[in-house]
Amino acid sequence: MATLSQLEGYDYRFEEGSDPKGPVLLLLHGTGGNEHDLIPLARLVAPTSHVVSPRGNVSENGALRFFRRLAEGVFDMEDLAKRTADLLRFLSAAGERHSFPPDRVIALGFSNGANIAASMMLTQPSQLRRGILVRAMVPFEPATPPMMDKSSALILAGKTDQMIPATQTERLAELMRACGAKVELKWQDSGHTMIQPDVNDARAWLKA
Repeated sequence: MATLSQLEGYDYRFEEGSDPKGPVLLLLHGTGGNEHDLIPLARLVAPTSHVVSPRGNVSENGALRFFRRLAEGVFDMEDLAKRTADLLRFLSAAGERHSFPPDRVIALGFSNGANIAASMMLTQPSQLRRGILVRAMVPFEPATPPMMDKSSALILAGKTDQMIPATQTERLAELMRACGAKVELKWQDSGHTMIQPDVNDARAWLKA
């Protein structure tokens, strides 16, 4: 059963899965999305999982996001740091409310949502260890490399993505690997939109 609630400044949707010990998918939508957008994707890649899906609380000309940007591909780094900390607090509070530990959480983020998921993983890897990052780029370069030896990520990139340079995606994978994370980077015959192979690869990665 889905419930709509508010916690730590975020409206969010929670769905209890049929596997009480299975993964908890943290769904993080892209610009202009909401807490409902990635539910169908979650049910395709992990049908029995719990789902917690917050709504971005930053508005860009009416389009909801998880953090501000100054221009296309240019992030407001101060706001990114604040919103990352806010979302980590939300995740901790959601874990307490719905009785799931951090090691069961897997982020599933698209575009802006994938970027803040990467930021959370780089900022506090003990709280968010795993992520499926769809059409992501480097959110920031840590001054001190975090210890990510227990972290893993699947990065799904589009070969013809006009919004994210390939070098940015490759740098994200390189950065996480340098911090000890196990990273799989897969290139799709697509632009910035998700396609069926993204679903297939995400499902396979979760089962591995």
